[in-house]
Amino acid sequence: MAYRIPDPSDFEPIERASRDELQALQLQRLRWTLQHAYDNVPHYRTAFDAAGLHPGDLKTLADLARFPFTGKRELRDNYPFGMFAVPREQVVRVHASSGTTGKPTVVGYTQRDIDTWANLVARSIRAAGGRRGDMVHIAYGYGLFTGGLGAHYGAERLGCTVVPMSGGQTERQVQLIEDFKPSVIMVTPSYMLNIIEEYQRQGRDPAASSLKVGIFGAEPWTDAMRREIEQRAGIDAVDIYGLSEVMGPGVASECIESKDGPVIWEDHFYPEIIDPDTGAVLPDGEEGELVFTSLTKEALPIIRYRTRDLTRLLPPTSPGLRSMRRIGKITGRSDDMLIIRGVNVFPSQIEELILKMPQLAPQYQLIVRREGHLDQLDVLAELRPQAGNLSVAGLAAELEARIKTNVGVTTRVQLLAPDGIERTLTGKARRVIDQRPR
Repeated sequence: MAYRIPDPSDFEPIERASRDELQALQLQRLRWTLQHAYDNVPHYRTAFDAAGLHPGDLKTLADLARFPFTGKRELRDNYPFGMFAVPREQVVRVHASSGTTGKPTVVGYTQRDIDTWANLVARSIRAAGGRRGDMVHIAYGYGLFTGGLGAHYGAERLGCTVVPMSGGQTERQVQLIEDFKPSVIMVTPSYMLNIIEEYQRQGRDPAASSLKVGIFGAEPWTDAMRREIEQRAGIDAVDIYGLSEVMGPGVASECIESKDGPVIWEDHFYPEIIDPDTGAVLPDGEEGELVFTSLTKEALPIIRYRTRDLTRLLPPTSPGLRSMRRIGKITGRSDDMLIIRGVNVFPSQIEELILKMPQLAPQYQLIVRREGHLDQLDVLAELRPQAGNLSVAGLAAELEARIKTNVGVTTRVQLLAPDGIERTLTGKARRVIDQRPR
């Protein structure tokens, strides 16, 4: 499909800088970040001192591996503003996580941080094929969640016309897409499926809409999900990556000409892959936990933040394009991994198998429960409307067998009628329901 293939004039010079040039810039900015954090954030001064380290000990990029990690616990222990490196009066905006597992993690931005964020999201939209003058329909949630406002400011910075729809009101989403005719939509992939289904409920063909590009993020999704959305909606589906603790959407973004993993904007974020158990840094190409250090953030510098996302660092796509490294598809999260009778299970593994069965829709839920002393995994999946007359029991048994063979865990599959799975209205799909006693 490839809505717009870029030419050299579409790139910022830093996107095509040599590896040596990029690493020299990273080292310069990393030294500033460590000193800024040490001088202005009591947590980092204490943590560095406890490790016997000083910002001046960073002589090479590899020296960063000696510095301590940061996680959600440190952010929550310093709730609400203890991790800020500037006076609160210089913070022009705050965002926060939902806080479903404890206190929310609060992040702040100076005006310069907001400008940097807008520039990087604009760069991301341009990499996805968007251009000045395009209309962008934003269906990410607005508010403390970084998705809506992050996408909004970036689209405006690129010079696009923004439709700030936010999430929910799916019928109206379809109406505005049909009436306003945007060419780009920014939304979670699971909610894009809701929009596609609403088109079909209205007797419309989603592939006939004005949309050309979908920029999807805020939750893990597979290449099988990409193919599903592209086929049904007739668009290019591009992955954007980010998290509020590091900045928000736009930390990395896929390029429409390759769609082979989000390019990390390495001039602003330094990535590492570590062994999630030992913390040791792994070489490029090996799968582990993604760690980020910010290079330019003023209000909330973040040092070696453990994202819990499992992925790999990949080389640049090819010479002549962007010279920055990519991340592979997120395969799961080290803290969301299910352990069922000693077997490690990620929702994305189940999703891949469901999407390989044409009779099943790309909607599912995993229910974890306990029978006696043993954990059980139930898989709820959904039949497509056009599935026709088939053996539901036979289809469920087939999926159970595929999961057992490919994942190594015994499950109970229940196939529901179309629309039988609970739909999300405003954001991320609820893929896992853990009913085990605490």
